[in-house]
Amino acid sequence: MRSLIDFIVVNKHWFVFILLETLSLCLLFKMNNYQGSAYFSTANSVVGFVNETTSGVTSFFGLKSRNHRLEAENEMLREELLALKSKVHSSKRHSRYYNAIGAEIINASLHRGNNLMTINKGSANGVNTEMGVVCSSGVVGIVSLVSKHYAVVMPLTNIKSMVSCRLANSDYFGTLQWKMGNIEEAVVIGVPRHADVKVGEVVETNGFSDIFPAGIPIGKVVKIEDSDDGLAYVLTVKLSTNFSNLRDVSVITNYRHVERRELEQKADSLQNTEL
Repeated sequence: MRSLIDFIVVNKHWFVFILLETLSLCLLFKMNNYQGSAYFSTANSVVGFVNETTSGVTSFFGLKSRNHRLEAENEMLREELLALKSKVHSSKRHSRYYNAIGAEIINASLHRGNNLMTINKGSANGVNTEMGVVCSSGVVGIVSLVSKHYAVVMPLTNIKSMVSCRLANSDYFGTLQWKMGNIEEAVVIGVPRHADVKVGEVVETNGFSDIFPAGIPIGKVVKIEDSDDGLAYVLTVKLSTNFSNLRDVSVITNYRHVERRELEQKADSLQNTEL
């Protein structure tokens, strides 16, 4: 306490100066409209800058949770879209029932021939093999292995991946395959030469299998070439899914796929018996 009193006594002239200066500024801003206006404008600018900076920092640290909320909303929208596609196809072919299970990629390879991805959902969540996987921009791949809490996905960027697809504008169909190298591109084979194909045309799922409903984006045509035998086109497609920074995905479930496969297998068995 004695030290504090000594400090105040020694520096009393500075305290007097600060007190008088404060009183002078108060009188200046209070008695003069222009100076008062300038003071409050400057103060508001400083406070606004501090609040903006604080908000930015808070938003940055809240990005992860916000992204998860957005992905959950996207998942709901995808379920609604799948339901609408199911209703459309029920009037054209037969009824299909799709749902979406949200998941997160926890491991992935990008630059190998047999690229694979691991997601944090498994059989306990309703995920099974041969289920399609999509993201907000389009097709990701197909589930190949499943455990209780995890699943391994074969992405489009795997040399063994083969996905049935079509040209959105003309309904001509082919098969999408990946050639090892560029993870941004794949090729579509089997499109006939008489098909009217244009660069920039959208390639999407055709709904022939029970893995993906029709109309899920795959990519856009960036190059058109002839096949080796000259009977079909080979289309280079820029994939709509960015596999370099992919994180949140959805697994598509089809609750009628077991019934359909059993029926198709029975038909194949009957044909083989007749032969």
